[in-house]
Amino acid sequence: MEISVNALMLDRETKASERPGDHKDELRLWLRLLTCSTLIESEIRTRLREDFKTTLPRFDLMAQLEKSTTGMTVGEVSQRLMVSNGNVTAVVAGLLADGLVDKRPAAQDRRVQVLTLTAQGRRAFKAMAERHEDWIAELFAGLEPAETAQLFHLLGRTKASLHNAIGRRQSGTPDPAGDQT
Repeated sequence: MEISVNALMLDRETKASERPGDHKDELRLWLRLLTCSTLIESEIRTRLREDFKTTLPRFDLMAQLEKSTTGMTVGEVSQRLMVSNGNVTAVVAGLLADGLVDKRPAAQDRRVQVLTLTAQGRRAFKAMAERHEDWIAELFAGLEPAETAQLFHLLGRTKASLHNAIGRRQSGTPDPAGDQT
């Protein structure tokens, strides 16, 4: 019991010595979120490579095409994935060569190419997506359902806070917490 009392006192002393504008907890939270995201992404990349001999960018591109009933242009895919057209073009080239994606001219503008998954591509993506879902469930298996729901809720609030802060910055509106520095 003595150790936990000492730890509590040290924590109080640390917080008391910090200025209100130090934002130590927010920095630690951001680093924790970044670490979790990096660990998950790294593990998914490894499993896709080992189990399917594919990459996360290929999986992500196929996921976007799977959602579309009419196909998508390179520009539409790049917007959804938040990457350059050049990045998408390179991934598409490999998927075309493997027979997983088809490219055809758009009806309204023959200069624009529309991408769709081939039947083989749909089967391959379905197998990957099923395993991907299992992997994600496995990675979060250490959380109780109530903890998962709470974390989902808190991350939703975090996302809203981020959008609000970014919106205030872009509009030039001052931070409601004020500048503490």
